[in-house]
Amino acid sequence: MGVPSLRKRLVAGNWKMNGSLDGNRRLLDELLAQSDVQPSAARPDAAQPNAAQPNAARPKCEVLVCAPYVYLPQLADALRESGIALGAQDVSVHAKGAYTGEVSASMLADIGCQWVIVGHSERRQYHQESSALVAAKVVAALDAGLTPIVCIGELLADREAGQAACVVQDQLEPIKALGKDVVERIVLAYEPVWAIGTGLTATPEQAQDMHGQIRAFMESDRLRILYGGSVKADNAAELFAMPDIDGALVGGASLDAREFLRIVAA
Repeated sequence: MGVPSLRKRLVAGNWKMNGSLDGNRRLLDELLAQSDVQPSAARPDAAQPNAAQPNAARPKCEVLVCAPYVYLPQLADALRESGIALGAQDVSVHAKGAYTGEVSASMLADIGCQWVIVGHSERRQYHQESSALVAAKVVAALDAGLTPIVCIGELLADREAGQAACVVQDQLEPIKALGKDVVERIVLAYEPVWAIGTGLTATPEQAQDMHGQIRAFMESDRLRILYGGSVKADNAAELFAMPDIDGALVGGASLDAREFLRIVAA
């Protein structure tokens, strides 16, 4: 566990509740004009671990943008055949029915999404989403052919109390209970809540320590684990140099095409 492998790197941009039709167009034009990425497979299945390979031997980076629901059709058109994949920021646990305001996984797949973020700390905090509900959303996403990026992470008080690992493992328990086959079809994103949008970032060593513990707990060397929390171009390379960090979930910096692509290049 925790050895360099051929897990393909992934950098995912989370636009959160930002955007406009005109602003998105400008951002996408700049992103596509400067990017040189390969198409996303949306699955880690083809990335076979190989402990003998150094980090530099990993395949090229996959790139993903997750936008608000209302802008997904615009991005689907703009990103088609670009090599940049499309994702949503949340999904309903329900397949269909009388659930006003909800969006199902099959609807997301229908408009061209390949990925979806579930369990982001802002969903857990502001919408009281439980880890059990997050696990149910994982199943709903996989059933529709989407790859879920499952967010986990502790509060500053948890870390200061020495409980960070316990909190993260509690969040992971319902996911692990789904079985190894499910675990190896998802992507995890470790985002310490105290580092999201604060300008604070876990040191590469702190991030690696938690990523290593997560990998050991989930018992999978094939599982991709991203780091999130104030990731920027000037700290990305140090984070990506860690053996158990397989990429990043990028918030604010994904709204700046040049900054986002510098993170991808790292």
